[in-house]
Amino acid sequence: MKIIFFSLGYSTHDYRFLKAISENGHEVFFVQLEGNTRQVESRSVPENVHQVIWKGGREPFKWSNLLKLTLDFRRVVKEIKPDIIHAGPIQTCAFIAVLSGFRPILTMSWGFDLMDDVHKSKWMEWVTGYTLKRSKFFTSDANVTRDMAVQYGMNPEKTVVFPWGVDLEHFKQVNRKSEIVNRKSFTLFCNRSWEIRYGMDTLARAFVKVAQQKDNVDLILLNGGSQAKYIRNILQSGGVLDRVTFGGQVSQSDLPRWYHMADIYISPSHVDGSSVSLMEALGCGLPCLVSDIPANKEWVFENENGWLFRDGDADHLAEKILAAMNQREKLPALGAFARRTAESRADWKKNSAVLMDIYKNLI
Repeated sequence: MKIIFFSLGYSTHDYRFLKAISENGHEVFFVQLEGNTRQVESRSVPENVHQVIWKGGREPFKWSNLLKLTLDFRRVVKEIKPDIIHAGPIQTCAFIAVLSGFRPILTMSWGFDLMDDVHKSKWMEWVTGYTLKRSKFFTSDANVTRDMAVQYGMNPEKTVVFPWGVDLEHFKQVNRKSEIVNRKSFTLFCNRSWEIRYGMDTLARAFVKVAQQKDNVDLILLNGGSQAKYIRNILQSGGVLDRVTFGGQVSQSDLPRWYHMADIYISPSHVDGSSVSLMEALGCGLPCLVSDIPANKEWVFENENGWLFRDGDADHLAEKILAAMNQREKLPALGAFARRTAESRADWKKNSAVLMDIYKNLI
């Protein structure tokens, strides 16, 4: 069947969705709403995927361009004549798809659209409800976002939750038991973007507190973002900047190596669905220390595959880091459980089959 995949940008997640759709024998057309402000996926668009040239895809989305984009997207739909439009986030791509008049539409939440964006204004609430009530089907990667979609008018019988998952052959556990227990340094790792919603300032403040008490702890930070100057200032003011490795943007092929450098993975996010980086960490057998938001609690279980800390509480995060450092002998067992968690629920090869079933049901 012909499928239009309409997404905000071109990320690692988009790559994997496009590849899965194409490899399952569908003719897929990729429509990108915004130009990428940062290169987050080094691989080219998968083979046999048609990249659509249209009036979007060049700059950040602006509400003042809504009419222009909707009319041109309507043109694209008439030319392609798809069987399905698969679109998300909700308030941008899915909204434009709905306004085009085409049906059926599979609306896909990206997590932040229902956990953050929807709360920004009455207008965003209205757009969310308008879009969901006109979507034939809805999918997300966490129960918390599915429940929010139902709250805004989505038919609960037309929803499916499945974790997007990761390539567990690429993100795999390595045998580091003796190294973890015996080496002197203790390494924390985080690769969340440096944006407000991901709580990186909480991690920076917590690391300062821990590093002032322990001289054998260091921190690896990947990526970057609009809060870069603020985060660096926290670390510099705390006198710990020289104990932080800034890895920048890392390719997917090289990413597992960075996970394997660490003793524990940390995600201080305030808003999330089923975090792909969290699933990558679990796949690599890393104990995970994450904020106690609902989506994280679907994956991380206290003292089994990691720990939870109070969202936004740097003091509590510091306490949990220190506790982990004091029980290094338990980390290999927690890491093994983390890997089993990923194998049971985060296998992209298995989970992507759910998406193919949704397409069949739509038709």
